[in-house]
Amino acid sequence: MNYMFQPGFLGTRAPFFMDFFVIIVALLPLFVAIAISFAKKRNYHSHAFTHTVLFILAVIVIAYFEYGIRMSGGYEGFAKDSSVSYNYIVYVLIFHIIVAVIGFFVWGHTLISARKDSKKRTLPGLYSPSHKKAGKRAFLWIVFTSVTGIWVYIVLFMV
Repeated sequence: MNYMFQPGFLGTRAPFFMDFFVIIVALLPLFVAIAISFAKKRNYHSHAFTHTVLFILAVIVIAYFEYGIRMSGGYEGFAKDSSVSYNYIVYVLIFHIIVAVIGFFVWGHTLISARKDSKKRTLPGLYSPSHKKAGKRAFLWIVFTSVTGIWVYIVLFMV
């Protein structure tokens, strides 16, 4: 696992695992939008399957990221090399963590509710309007998580 801590591929001070993670975070809204497009085409099985796979992959990538952070000594080591004030980095990081946790739970709740509603045969169908609304809300939180994650990367490694 030493490759994780080698210099990254985006040309910043970030190690490999951070570059990998920020690319995944940046692309996640696109992948989720593709999953949503399946529902718009009435391909509900692909829609549900893709969202489930993306959610599971997100959990795995987050675990990989957390492992990398813990093994590299935490954010303090990355923050000391940034030209941005430590307090600002902490505020941005806390904001991102709050957004990411809320987004993760909103997305997870939407998936679990959809699975239950599908088993009751009310989705697609009776609960479709509420699921669509919940899906839009989850998508917005995923976009917010992506934007704030990129913001953290920028303040830690690009400025």
